[in-house]
Amino acid sequence: MISSSMQALNVLANTNRPRVNRYNSRIRASKLKLSEPPSTHQLFDEMPQSTDSLVWNSIIQTHLVNADYYKALLTYHEMLARGVRPDRHTLPRILSVSRLSGSLRLGKQLHGQAMKLGVCNDVYVTCGLIELYGNLDGIDAAKWVLYNSEKKISCVSWTLLAKLYIKENKPLLTIELFNEMVNSGAEIDPVSLITCVNACILEKSLKDGRYVHQTARKHGLMFDLLVSNSLLKMYVECGSIKDARALFDQMPLRDGISWTSIIQGYVKNGEINEGLKLFRKMIVEDEIKPDVVAVSSILPACARMAASKNGREIHGYLIRNKIPINPKVENALIDMYAKSGCLEYASMIFSKMKSKDIVSWTVMILGYSLHGQGNIGVDLFQKIPKTDIDEISYVAALYACCMSRMVEEGMHYFNCIESPKLVHCSLMVALLSRAGKFNEARIFINEHRISRHTEVLRALIDGCRIHRNLTTGKRLIEHLCDLEPLNADNYIMMSNYYAQCGKQNMVDIWRQTIKDMDLTPKIAYSWIEFRNKVHVFKTGDVSHPRSEGIYWELQCLMKNFEKEGLNLIKDFSFHDVDEERECVSIGHSELLAISFGLISTKSGTAIRVTKNLRVCHSCHEAAKYISEVVGREIVLKDPNCFHHFKNGICSCQDYY
Repeated sequence: MISSSMQALNVLANTNRPRVNRYNSRIRASKLKLSEPPSTHQLFDEMPQSTDSLVWNSIIQTHLVNADYYKALLTYHEMLARGVRPDRHTLPRILSVSRLSGSLRLGKQLHGQAMKLGVCNDVYVTCGLIELYGNLDGIDAAKWVLYNSEKKISCVSWTLLAKLYIKENKPLLTIELFNEMVNSGAEIDPVSLITCVNACILEKSLKDGRYVHQTARKHGLMFDLLVSNSLLKMYVECGSIKDARALFDQMPLRDGISWTSIIQGYVKNGEINEGLKLFRKMIVEDEIKPDVVAVSSILPACARMAASKNGREIHGYLIRNKIPINPKVENALIDMYAKSGCLEYASMIFSKMKSKDIVSWTVMILGYSLHGQGNIGVDLFQKIPKTDIDEISYVAALYACCMSRMVEEGMHYFNCIESPKLVHCSLMVALLSRAGKFNEARIFINEHRISRHTEVLRALIDGCRIHRNLTTGKRLIEHLCDLEPLNADNYIMMSNYYAQCGKQNMVDIWRQTIKDMDLTPKIAYSWIEFRNKVHVFKTGDVSHPRSEGIYWELQCLMKNFEKEGLNLIKDFSFHDVDEERECVSIGHSELLAISFGLISTKSGTAIRVTKNLRVCHSCHEAAKYISEVVGREIVLKDPNCFHHFKNGICSCQDYY
């Protein structure tokens, strides 16, 4: 059977020359369908009239598509041998052959041919030469071509060179080139704008990004969807959520990328409530189905806020609308549920996953560890295929051992790591110190020469705090202050250490030192989700509309504390202390959030609170007592772990 290509060529061979061009397109279509490019030459040899460059270009393009650069070059040589003159479309294809095959020598020969043929000023040839030299001979050679080839440099040529600068990680030169391009009066197109915007993102240059925005507006391209989306991303990456929102609100047309960018911007900026609000608006108002990127960006926001209700709503939306849930989304769901205090849901999704990658295993192990079930995390780690285990999964395993004080297992996993990083060493120190093995921790630190790393010192301080080793703790905090003299948290720790020792005069001295040095301590705050709204509390906060009821509830509980003889002492943990000391006993942010939960939710329901800093000892003891008195589970999340208070007992077993 004669192939379709042969039929096309036979038609061409028996047709008068004026009708040749009509059949060239049919030949090109046939060539692109060839599974065996060598037959192309056979077909060509049978053509009595083969001097049309368009046909030769089609055959060369066929070989390019099939990545057969040698045959493409042979075709070009045959073309020259038959006396067919290359045109402005032939040379760019052969220049691509030179670039893709990595032959600079061939490229220079082709450059010489282009000069002899007088086509160097052609935009297609110029672009081919810029790409050739930029990839094989350096950016300077490509720049020389740009400024010495065309009489009036085209927008495409400018943009090609700009992309090469980005490829070589020189975004500032891309921005300078764009400015030169604008000043030269060259035509501006969406691709050139987007290229410069990408450079602004890499350079984190908000000023230059705004200039590109103005240029886009001037040339009537601001509301080109691709340009708008790139500008939106630039504002988000440069930290200007205000500019991003202004542009977003002006956009006449928005797609999933637009919504995802602005949502990510709010999440990145810490305005998670607004991000969640926009996510709902995207679904309801614009009726845009969120893609994997959108879902994967909003779920971590729910995890950070421990907003399990919002996370469940998103999960439910995915199921109801039959949106495909790939492993990336499943991993995000596991992470969200685990960090929102719903470990059972995270475990259920993990167990039903058809394809688990190393991220799935790692996230689930960390989830168990966060909830005080490090032993289950260790068991899970042992089920990971050996070939999949990496440095991050070892971090999860060591963290699990640390939370459950499994020293032997932790040492075994540490010894399995080929090249331990500082994070692995810090976790080993944390494990040993939490287990009360301070001598072993000291030996480990000396062996690995990590005594001057602040992460290691903080790990030791945690152990001292847990085991009430105040003398060693004080010495370590002093060392930490020497290493980080401008970190206010270190001075807060020292102040709280003296508070625990009952030395109020030293407390005042250290707090005055913080003020004199003009340092800003981290402000402790806690939040609780109620009726689709996140309620945030600070230490001694009286700004909440229900503050009177919140404090009344706490005062009633405090009276019960006194009757039971419960002594709420201070410790040297990371939290700020309100200037009005009478607020301290009942005004810590986590207790305010718990009290709000008690007066706002139905009896018997669990209260879920999140705190940005570690829970202090007095609040930890108070939460245990409250859970027993009111008969409700209290789930309190701090940066280190979840505390599940139930019937007067905490899941952390007081190792926090």
